[in-house]
Order: sequence, then structure tokens, then C-alpha cells
Amino acid sequence: MNTSRITRLQERMAADGIDHTVISTGADLLYLIGYSTMPLERITALSVPVEGDAVLFVPRLEAPRVPEGVVEVVAWDELDDPIGMLADRCKASDAIAIGDHMWSVFLIRLLERLDDPRLVPASELTRRLREVKDEKEIDALRRAGAAVDRVLARLPEEFPFEGRTERQVAEDLRRMVVEEGHDEAWFAIVAAGPNGASPHHEPGDRVISRGDVVVCDFGGTLDGYYSDVTRTFSVGELSEKAREVHALVHQANIAARDAVRPGVPCQEIDRTARRVIEEAGYGEWFIHRTGHGIGLEVHEHPYIVEGNTEELAPGNAFSIEPGIYLPGEFGVRIEDIVVCATDGADSLNNAPRDLVVVG
Repeated sequence: MNTSRITRLQERMAADGIDHTVISTGADLLYLIGYSTMPLERITALSVPVEGDAVLFVPRLEAPRVPEGVVEVVAWDELDDPIGMLADRCKASDAIAIGDHMWSVFLIRLLERLDDPRLVPASELTRRLREVKDEKEIDALRRAGAAVDRVLARLPEEFPFEGRTERQVAEDLRRMVVEEGHDEAWFAIVAAGPNGASPHHEPGDRVISRGDVVVCDFGGTLDGYYSDVTRTFSVGELSEKAREVHALVHQANIAARDAVRPGVPCQEIDRTARRVIEEAGYGEWFIHRTGHGIGLEVHEHPYIVEGNTEELAPGNAFSIEPGIYLPGEFGVRIEDIVVCATDGADSLNNAPRDLVVVG
């Protein structure tokens, strides 16, 4: 009854000396059994022993949503004790991996029923499975990337930037993301002028004006897998400084993508992008990592950051997104999703990276 992914999880558990894994809400549950549940006061928990069948404990009112035939389903009623049921399966465990998104109240109640097992984050196991994408996953990411590329192609023609608020432009981006095939648009950052110096700026009521540099970072989910792309636009002609900064970020993006190869440490990709920007004197204004993994979550392993010595492997999917952020002036970021292939970076975003002038 176990899926192949659960079998691979059990193999990893055996190798790491873990007796039991408990997954509640979050992307790990979706990855393992194809089921996504909301984080509610009624516990849903996947119980995976190192040997034997996995069992999903789920509120009876949610049970009809669970895909059939994947794992054994135990539907519990309002007067049942699901924590007790789960504890009974875990009692003989010396080491338990707990899902990263399990509510603390559920974990506390579970531990009250057990004899002080060793606990580890389940992501120490699941990340090793999830960070190498199979062909079906890469296909979903590729289609999501192509869809946001189509949004970028529409931007210069379909609506003006000048005279509209960041919030209005963000609403248009979200609408077009869905129109181009996504199931849902999850985020849209539109940061104009000095707001662009805040990488995670929340679009507001600032009216976009001529001469502004505008950072647009947006994405959503298609068949459960995320897109995430960033381009920087110019409302009318820009200053020489803004052009210089954009050219540097563009160069850093190219250098980092060119450095992607199996066996290259993740931190080396970060160093490559950062070197371009530091040598031009803007190093202190590149204030975040070069990239993050992507898949069922918009941010997941592997992280492209100094200190991550993990070597890239074929199937790793992640962003390349160098940026320069000048407080009180503007920001520039160029982001693409790539997959590490045997011969280098397979870019899933191919929209032009040059500075695009919009009205």
C-alpha cells in the first residue's frame, strides 16, 4: 500500500536510525501521498514506521478528500482521541522525526503519551528526497516558468505603469498569472522607486512616476508547483547610475547561471554572483542569498548561500536572483528558476533580462 516515495522515506529512516516519522500539514504530506490539508484544530497526521504500512489519521469530515488507495486511512470522529491513536503507533519508538509544520499543541499532547523519544525535524529526511526533482516535477516547474514568462511578455503592451499605484499593478500581475495557466497566484511584489530597495516590499498606494525603477517579482502554483520570476522595469529613460546597476545585476545573473554544474557547491554559485557585484563596489548592497530551492514550496532546499557546501545534483531546482538595493534610491533584481542538468543550468525562465522601458 505504500507509495514509492514513502518507501524511499523508510529507507532514509533506516539509514538514519529513525523509528517513526509523523507528518502533519505542509508540503511534505503533499509530496508523500498527494494530499494537502489545511492547518486546522483537528489534527491530520501521517504515521510512517520504519517498517510496515503508513497510516493517515484524518478527521472524518475531511476523509472524502484523501486520494484513494495511497495509504490506509483512519477517519476519526469528534469524540475520538486521535492523539492517543497516533501515540499507540509511536510507543515503541526511540527516535521520531516530526514534520516541520506540526502544531506545537499536537506535539506537546503526543509527547505526554510517549516515553521521552529522541526527536528530529522530518525535513532532515524529506529534504533529501524532495530537493532532487523527477521528470514529472521538472515538467510542472517548466510549464509554470513558461507561464510567467508569457505574463512578462504582455506587460509592456497591456497596461501602463506610470500614474498607477503599486497595488494596481500587482493586482494585474496576479490576474495575468492565472490567465496564463496557473491554478493560483500566490504573490506579486511591485516596488517602485525607493521602495525597490526593500526586497520583500508589500505593494502599496505609491503612484508610479516617470523615472522610477520598478521591481516586479511574482509567481503562483501550477499543478502544485511554484513559479517565481523577477524583472526590473524602467518608467521612461533612466539615469546612468540606474543603468549601471541593472547591467551589473544582469552580469551577476549570467555568471551564476553559467557556474551551475553537478558537483559544484551551492555556496560557489552564491560567491560567483556576489563577486561580480563586489568587484564593482556594490557588495554591501547585495543583502540576501543568491537563491533558494523551489518546488511544492516557493522556498525550499537547496539554498544558494555562503556556508552551504552541499554539492549540486542533477534535478536540483532553484532560483538565481542577485540584486542591488540602494536605500532611498531604487533596487534592481533579476530572477530566474533553473534546474541543474548534467551539462549545466537548464533555465526555466527565458523572458528577456534586459532593462525594459515601459510607459
